[in-house]
Amino acid sequence: MDEPAAFDPMPGRVDRLAPGLRRVLAPNPSPMTFRGTNSYILGEGEVAVVDPGPALRPHLDALLAALAPGERVTRILVTHSHLDHSGLARPLAEATGAPVFAFGDSSAGRRADLAGLAGLGGGEGVDAAFRPDERLADGAVLVTPDWRLTALHTPGHMGNHLCLAWSGLDPEGAALFTGDHVMGWASSMVSPPDGDLGAFMSSLERLAGRPERCFLPAHGAPVADGPGRVATLAAHRRARGARLLALLSEAPATPAALARAIYTDTPPALLPAATRNVLAHLIELKDKSLAVAEDGAVTEAVWRLV
Repeated sequence: MDEPAAFDPMPGRVDRLAPGLRRVLAPNPSPMTFRGTNSYILGEGEVAVVDPGPALRPHLDALLAALAPGERVTRILVTHSHLDHSGLARPLAEATGAPVFAFGDSSAGRRADLAGLAGLGGGEGVDAAFRPDERLADGAVLVTPDWRLTALHTPGHMGNHLCLAWSGLDPEGAALFTGDHVMGWASSMVSPPDGDLGAFMSSLERLAGRPERCFLPAHGAPVADGPGRVATLAAHRRARGARLLALLSEAPATPAALARAIYTDTPPALLPAATRNVLAHLIELKDKSLAVAEDGAVTEAVWRLV
């Protein structure tokens, strides 16, 4: 499937990306969501919605308006429970009668030991009230006459993150819905305790072995060379870890100081998010017994090499 040469989505507009695949962009652009959240409609007649998006009435109206006469939503699938993905799940379920499917609630798949770190913080954008009607375990398969979906548990960006392998009406159109794990316009934010960089890298490795070439992220255009993008993202994270080790070999530092040294072109308003990514790297180095935080809140403590 091909995105138009000029990636120019409009909130509320229905873009037909392939037979049996429609996209409706939510009106929630931001530095963290790019143009907004992509909600996908799968199939024809009895359809599924992947990532219903934020709880905005105009987006609910747009999704319902995107249905053809006689069509109905029979499944709502959530890749993970950040509010820009799951916020509209319950209102859409109430409007359509469709059940909500996900790996689990917002604590599912999360490392219990991370939440116990002193002063860790986190929780940005988490939909704490989210509860699916049906759980999709790793490897679970959903089948209709029009499409087949296989759930892949891909923690890292969030513990309950799923990617969904899709084959639809077009036999050449197999694709992978990647949520926020693989996007073409940016790398994902990994903010502990909901995010875990070690798990993120393991999930990237899993996706690298998938047969699908086209990745369909929840933000931005389709990624035509999904495996190539996975390799780029993995290399980026490894380089970031190496840079942190080099900086810590010069002198101990706080996560904020390290973020300022690494993200030199990042606007000041985005440095707190960059610091969360740095913290995720530092925790991965701690897991490998390469770095340790001095006493105090891990977000403010001085970190040094072991």
